Amino acid sequence: MRKVSAGFIYFFGALGGLLFGYDTGVISGAILFIQKQMHLGTWEQGWIVSAVLLGAILGSLFIGPSSDKYGRRKLLLLSSVIFFVGALGSGFSQGFWSLLCFRIVLGLAVGASSSMVPTYLAELSPADKRGMVSSMFQLMVMTGILVAYITNWSFENMYTGWRWMLGFAAIPAAIMFFGALYLPESPRYLVKIGREDDARAVLMNMNRNDKDVVDKDMTQIEQQVHMKNGGLKELFGPMVRPALIAAIGLAVFQQVMGCNTVLYYAPTIFTDVGFGVNAALLAHIGIGTFNVIVTAFALSIMDKVDRKKMLIYGGLGMGISLFVMSAGMKFSGGSKAAAVICVVAMTIYIAFFSGTWGPVMWVMFGEMFPLNIRGLGNSFGSVVNWTANLIVSLTFPTLLDFFGTGSLFIGYGVLCFFGIWFVHAKVFETRGKSLEDIEQTLRDRAGSKN
Repeated sequence: MRKVSAGFIYFFGALGGLLFGYDTGVISGAILFIQKQMHLGTWEQGWIVSAVLLGAILGSLFIGPSSDKYGRRKLLLLSSVIFFVGALGSGFSQGFWSLLCFRIVLGLAVGASSSMVPTYLAELSPADKRGMVSSMFQLMVMTGILVAYITNWSFENMYTGWRWMLGFAAIPAAIMFFGALYLPESPRYLVKIGREDDARAVLMNMNRNDKDVVDKDMTQIEQQVHMKNGGLKELFGPMVRPALIAAIGLAVFQQVMGCNTVLYYAPTIFTDVGFGVNAALLAHIGIGTFNVIVTAFALSIMDKVDRKKMLIYGGLGMGISLFVMSAGMKFSGGSKAAAVICVVAMTIYIAFFSGTWGPVMWVMFGEMFPLNIRGLGNSFGSVVNWTANLIVSLTFPTLLDFFGTGSLFIGYGVLCFFGIWFVHAKVFETRGKSLEDIEQTLRDRAGSKN
């Protein structure tokens, strides 16, 4: 086993998040050129934009759970290959159908990464740093979105610029593949396949040779790891039910609170309240930069503040910001002050999302499920999240036409407060607990009900 630094492991382990963010964000600029050169109708444009989301559902459903059987590292390598093929294929596509297929291929890797990377990072990191380390996935996602916005702006004056926009993702995909060759396997998986010495070596490396901590981790892992891999029966069984309910609720509410509608349609919102197109595109880059900064701040406090508190206060800030933003939109016509209020409220909304619901959901996905179904459980939560994302993205333009921006975002604001209630009532705290302690809590809770 090659010994590499913890920083190297965390960086390359989370790099799938950058590709996740880039490939979902880059299409917002590329589609402007694609639809003109390929003469696409609105239906075809919608499918090109949404194809990654469809592929992500399939990737979460079929590739993610395989990590329980074949190991996290092998699936990370496979994801990087799929990213590479999908990016190059998209860049060289000659028509609607080939581009659609390669966008779905990209989605397979996006879904696999979203369901697997948080689990991999959670299993490698010490309990007192797990929140920060797992949040690196969301930081990479936001960085990928920012890189996509900058790339779109850089190539907007080239006739074949969209090909460069889409194909550029092949570079970080190749870097991810070669970096992943040096990554260790999850110690939990190593124990599972009988490689206890290798597992101990990985834990010693990640815990700075703290023998007492490693001995405790190994004892807990060995007690739980030899359980037979669970399936849907175990996932929907009484022991896992609290984690499953929490995961489903977090996955749905993260989307129906309006996060992607604000992030993806920010330029449209800016132009609607009176900003020019060029100013709107530059503001989009500004929002992307702000996103990365706030997510980095969230990463620094993730292990100092309870997950539930972050979600509750985040939902409160998002809901109030959406109400203010809606009011600004209603009165923005001809009013510079109202337009400024709208933009400030949108920025505050994004800050609360990027600092709370954005990273915390993915962190908790990697923590809540027992080891024998962790890959399956994380994948199930990702499938629900991507399905909700697809539904919200497809319905937003229609709802926008029907309700208008002002009224529509009031609805998303109301859902923020429903999300707060759900977190208070159905989500259990995971901060500062080892993965084995969380699993034991689920077992004790199920046993007390029998």
